[in-house]
Amino acid sequence: MVSVATPSMLAQAYCRVRRQSLALCEPLTPEDMMVQSCVDASPAKWHLAHTTWFFETFVLREFARGYLPFHADFVWLFNSYYNAVSAQPEKKLRSSFSRPSAEEILGYREYVDAAMEDLLSAAPGIASERVVLGLNHEQQHQELLLTDIKHGFWSNPLHPPYASGPLPAPRSRRTPQPAAWIDFPGGLAEIGHTGSEFCFDNERPRHRVFLEPFRLASRPVTCGEYLQFIEDGGYSRSELWLSEGWATACGEGWQAPLYWRRDPDSNVWQIFTLRGLLPLDDLLATPVCHISYFEADAYARWAAACLPSEAEWEAAAAPIPVAGNLLENISLHPLPAEEASQLQQFFGDVWEWTASSYLPYPGFRPLPGALGEYNGKFMCNQMVLRGGSVATPASHLRASYRNFFPPATRWQFSGVRLASH
Repeated sequence: MVSVATPSMLAQAYCRVRRQSLALCEPLTPEDMMVQSCVDASPAKWHLAHTTWFFETFVLREFARGYLPFHADFVWLFNSYYNAVSAQPEKKLRSSFSRPSAEEILGYREYVDAAMEDLLSAAPGIASERVVLGLNHEQQHQELLLTDIKHGFWSNPLHPPYASGPLPAPRSRRTPQPAAWIDFPGGLAEIGHTGSEFCFDNERPRHRVFLEPFRLASRPVTCGEYLQFIEDGGYSRSELWLSEGWATACGEGWQAPLYWRRDPDSNVWQIFTLRGLLPLDDLLATPVCHISYFEADAYARWAAACLPSEAEWEAAAAPIPVAGNLLENISLHPLPAEEASQLQQFFGDVWEWTASSYLPYPGFRPLPGALGEYNGKFMCNQMVLRGGSVATPASHLRASYRNFFPPATRWQFSGVRLASH
């Protein structure tokens, strides 16, 4: 993970993470970088500016003596939600920022990177923990950048691909084996981050929980399995849905996961991916993704199962190394499980919805000052997801990592692993 290490390692990590953000934008035109296709998303240009704003605001302004900000208005223009720092524009207006230009934002990044290089070389330990937080923050935005541009390209009637080439073969066409059930004895367990390496404040403090015996599916639910739910009338059976989920599905006209569509000529299902439209028949063995918590919960009811709690998920995942189909694999889409008889795909492929509301752990304390707004103020009306996705950098994850979104969210790479008691 990106964590506090030697000064030279921290400087290398800083350069590596910052370069990765630029690399993700290489396939994009300046016009692409302006797109904001839904209120949840942000333009790629804004992601590049905001992650730079974070270092300027929380590192350089506080720790670099004599630092002169790049532009006086950027402190509020690229502020996301830190009310203790400044007011900020409404999120839905970010696509209207035709100025500053993409070229000026790249200049902003270069200016801040040069100042950060000076700070890291002159006083390497003075702000190291803050720098590590900034790098993990930027990795979050790398994932958001990909999910946001995917939604933007889906909203474009041409459905252009972000990347060229097919999914890795032959796994993309494999027939899935039925998932196995893996038993866990339950009992007293500890969850939450432990050790001295980096974690977000919402992962602490480590604490004890009591778990009843439970079972987890060996892999996430596949597109082929989810198609059976659709064909069995899953989106028209109100008894499967939570009340708010049913109202949302009806109000939004949901009939399938986001990015699924029937070809108007052949009536054959297709799925939009970052590599363009692909036939569903080629993806039946891959984990279903871009479903909301409401859809995940409805599917679990249909399958006579349930969603795991985040404590159950973490207890099962804790011994498993972080490895899998993550951003570094450059597949840009979930791939089938290798082996169905043992636990698979805990990290990567899709974020897995849990049954747990996003709430503070016992004894939780947010970071002091404005950075206390990073996580704590969102602990209401959100559900926890675990495990990472194809768009998550591998060094960003750990078993205790808690992602969270409102239950109707579908634009993230979110899927479902079944549980049973």
